[in-house]
Amino acid sequence: MAEPPEESSGGLTTGAVARRLGVAPTTLRSWDRRYGIGPAVRADGRHRRWTPRDVAMLETMCGLTSAGVPPAEAARMAREGTGGTVPTTAAAAREQGTGRSHAAGTLPLGDVRQECRGLARAAVRLDAPAVEELLAGAVAEHGLTVAWQEVMVPTLHAVGRKWASSGDRYVEVEHLLSWHVSTVLRRHTRPPAAPVAGPVLLACVPGEQHTLPLEALNAGLGQLGVPTRMFGAAVPAEALTAAVQRLGPAAVVLWAQARSSASLPLAGHVAATRWGVTGARRRPLVVPAGPGWAGRPTPGMPRPTSLREALDILSGAFGGAAP
Repeated sequence: MAEPPEESSGGLTTGAVARRLGVAPTTLRSWDRRYGIGPAVRADGRHRRWTPRDVAMLETMCGLTSAGVPPAEAARMAREGTGGTVPTTAAAAREQGTGRSHAAGTLPLGDVRQECRGLARAAVRLDAPAVEELLAGAVAEHGLTVAWQEVMVPTLHAVGRKWASSGDRYVEVEHLLSWHVSTVLRRHTRPPAAPVAGPVLLACVPGEQHTLPLEALNAGLGQLGVPTRMFGAAVPAEALTAAVQRLGPAAVVLWAQARSSASLPLAGHVAATRWGVTGARRRPLVVPAGPGWAGRPTPGMPRPTSLREALDILSGAFGGAAP
């Protein structure tokens, strides 16, 4: 039976609360069953309805478990309203070397979709099932492009900023979140199609390891029916040139996250590569992508600033495959 609308005078549904807090709905049901952290109202005796007081109790529960408090103890403190002193106690324990060292602070998200906040909380708690469910839900609700640009990227950036400002803390959060983003993107990537013309070749420049943006682009192009060849991280220049000559691609995307890895000579060399019979020789459209190319002159090479823009450029280069 489908759940009723998310909000009413009777409160929020379990799904709405799960998205708000970054907790899998199954986790909320488990907490209700095991620890009595449940809704005060059940519509028609079946559907859970969470009141503001219920949600506040859940927020306390999430904060306590993120700080390393065992779930049963966290539930007791949340029910009794005594959870406010725990973060200080946990922090003091960490300073003394006796507490858990897992990072559990607030990520600097700014003005973002509510889904980002829930996803960030789940990632900080290292709650893999919730991260997976929230990412899948974002793609299902908003589509791949919007989910990438407005949910995945802001959360990844927030984790990266927190890691950069906290030494080695939060590295496990970034790794877990990146892994699940990659998993969801690949789940929505269609099998490679046999091209009727040259495919779109996707590659990170030599020395570049950040592949998630290319994975999102690969998935998006697949949904548009544009055939691709994904080469992933740190493709050597010689291997890239050989692939271009063998495949005769319609376009080549060169991703560079860092300015130090964005090589203008490499982009120019790929753009000058030609194939085909004399009199009908062709060359690829080269698309430098990523922040590493910012401020660099790339004449004749479109430089997209978003996934949507990249999809428009590349589907057009392939022959207008985009709807």
